Amino acid sequence: MKKTLLARLQRNGRFSIAGALLLLIGIPLYQYLLLIPQGYNNAQAAIAQNAFLPYLYWIANHVALFLGSRLLLFVAFLALVSLPFTLFRVIIAQELIGSEEADEQTQDVAEQDAGNHDKDKDDAEEQDAAPAEAWRGKGYAVLAAWMGLAGITLFLLGTLASAIYFTVVGSALNPHSSLPGSFLLITGILTIIANTAGDGLIGLSCFFFGIVIARRGTRLWPGIWIAFGYAALAVAALLIVSAIAVASAPTQAQGTLATLSVLLFALWVLWLGIMLASLKAEA
Repeated sequence: MKKTLLARLQRNGRFSIAGALLLLIGIPLYQYLLLIPQGYNNAQAAIAQNAFLPYLYWIANHVALFLGSRLLLFVAFLALVSLPFTLFRVIIAQELIGSEEADEQTQDVAEQDAGNHDKDKDDAEEQDAAPAEAWRGKGYAVLAAWMGLAGITLFLLGTLASAIYFTVVGSALNPHSSLPGSFLLITGILTIIANTAGDGLIGLSCFFFGIVIARRGTRLWPGIWIAFGYAALAVAALLIVSAIAVASAPTQAQGTLATLSVLLFALWVLWLGIMLASLKAEA
């Protein structure tokens, strides 16, 4: 592995660790230490009853705290922007290493069998150099990378837009105000952008990455990476189910399933970040 690629992977691994730790520790601590003592839980509970006014009043009275929580979430996912193509580069690098090892094995076999089997030797070299359906695995990896990038981007855009929208609407309220007529529609659209389209695409990305790694198994990957690939399938399932649940009720408060999916995704990202940051140059 080239030193420039190794350095880039290690750097992106550290970004992944930072983003994951924000999701796992930073944001929960912020909520428990700053938001909950100010009544944030009660404001959120009102959303479950389709009562957005208490939530918006809370935002109007705690603008800095609200924007701080959204900023932490935004920064956490911003740190993960490079993750999809980082994992894609790892997969391609591993595929190349596997191809080089296959070429070396083919050359050894060819030297031993040299003589009367020239045509068979050429066919064997061609097959080993390009494993069956190798293009399919690379195609899945490309799809996973672009889906992951699109999902993170949509989540960031939806989170930023909803933070601005809630702050503007909340600041314009007074004790005799009612919700704007388009509030539920706009809120639903922003939620679907961030938590259905965004989380759903991230889930599909995890699914295809998991398939690519698990498909080759021990023929190409160390055991810890195979376990990581299978874990990606579990993360994908939870993210996709959560995205569908949000789509069915976009204006409702996100429940335990959404929280659990984010935490499991963060653990998976932390795992990847540690593996990337721990990569060493070949001797």
